[in-house]
Amino acid sequence: MARPVQYNEKVKTVEIPDGYSGEGFFATSFDKAIGLARKNSIWPLPFATSCCGIEFMATMASTYDMSRFGSERMAFTPRQCDLLMVMGTISKKMGPVLRQVYLQMAEPRWVMAVGACASSGGVFDTYSVLQGIDQVIPVDVYVPGCPPRPEAIIDGFMRIQELVGQESLRRRNSDKYKELLNSYGIQ
Repeated sequence: MARPVQYNEKVKTVEIPDGYSGEGFFATSFDKAIGLARKNSIWPLPFATSCCGIEFMATMASTYDMSRFGSERMAFTPRQCDLLMVMGTISKKMGPVLRQVYLQMAEPRWVMAVGACASSGGVFDTYSVLQGIDQVIPVDVYVPGCPPRPEAIIDGFMRIQELVGQESLRRRNSDKYKELLNSYGIQ
């Protein structure tokens, strides 16, 4: 009789960073170790205003389970999060609120615009809708779709993980990064 429980034989483990290994030790650079830890422990802050938020709920549910990728804990306070996921239509009145939430997040922080409305205003080309959140805050990854499927949201999250894993510890202190923030009026 076959066992009723099937085990996943295709388990993928995290690749170790470049370094030197020997009998009982492994040595690598500090940047790579920190990047590996950050990459696999991202705490997202969902900022959902419309239908993309429903797709995000499906992404966090058991069928897609985004917690497999290290985002087990959803936090609804910006001071504990490092990924701002903006989903849905953002009105021009909501722009300063979104910016305030972004500023309350600690460095390093990343932003993902989920869906057509957050990326470009979507079908709402009106006076009251912000035509993309990149007019208010810098965006790292754009996820297309109206609304995007959970697979697309997970793909966007994995692209954020790639950015986080490859980012140097000194990037946030670079002149280029400070110039980017100054272009948004952020000191």
